[in-house]
Amino acid sequence: MVGYKVRIKPSAAKELDAFPMRDRQRLTLRITELAENPRPEGCRKLTGRDDYRLRQGDYRIIYSIDEGEKSVRILKVTHRKDVYR
Repeated sequence: MVGYKVRIKPSAAKELDAFPMRDRQRLTLRITELAENPRPEGCRKLTGRDDYRLRQGDYRIIYSIDEGEKSVRILKVTHRKDVYR
């Protein structure tokens, strides 16, 4: 399978840096796994948007997939209570 490039939006990187180290490592692992499979088991397409959601514990990773460029863009990484606001 052809790998995808993972690009993280600067605001999402800032959100990721604010998490405790243990949670940050788990989230980073999930994000890097998106390079091999941008639609892993458990991901959901968001209603009314072309974005996807991936759960990691109490956190959510919101991302979009560009098939033309073979890239995944991380848009938001935050706690589940704040993700859709």
